[in-house]
Amino acid sequence: MDIVKKGKDREYRFRYLATHMVEKAIEKDALIISENRKGIAILFKTSKKDDSFWKDLWTQIGLVWNVTGVKNAYSILKNQNYIKKQRPQKSEYLYCWFWGILPDSRGADTQVGKSMKDEFYRQAREYKIPLYAETRMKKNAIVYQRFGFELFHTWQHPSGDTMYFLRYIPDNVKKIE
Repeated sequence: MDIVKKGKDREYRFRYLATHMVEKAIEKDALIISENRKGIAILFKTSKKDDSFWKDLWTQIGLVWNVTGVKNAYSILKNQNYIKKQRPQKSEYLYCWFWGILPDSRGADTQVGKSMKDEFYRQAREYKIPLYAETRMKKNAIVYQRFGFELFHTWQHPSGDTMYFLRYIPDNVKKIE
């Protein structure tokens, strides 16, 4: 919520950001949609070497112009740098950029979250790499932990929220950085 600039065009800014996220997920074959189409996730196979400021320059300019605003860009970049440093610096990993389930499909009785989590874990085992996620919602951090993620770091985000850093290491992965 704090990434999107406040003001009269906020709905447009959210739509621009959502479109950007889905297009990037499709481009990277990272979009996961639940069988009943009530859950969506973006799960990237990535590494630190995939970060390229120059490669993504026009995209970043578009996000600053259409989503964050120039004033917010510096603090967002600073926060993102801290967050990225919590992920592996030398090896590949899966990164859960987004995971959302419609309210009527949440909970143990729907199995939407469980089936999506099973797909995340299947990919982590297949690629033999760990899976990383973070959230600023304690309730979500607890759900991740119930699903088998390990809470490995917390950070007091400049917004005042606590950020929870989580990872899942499949049994067939021996070493973590």
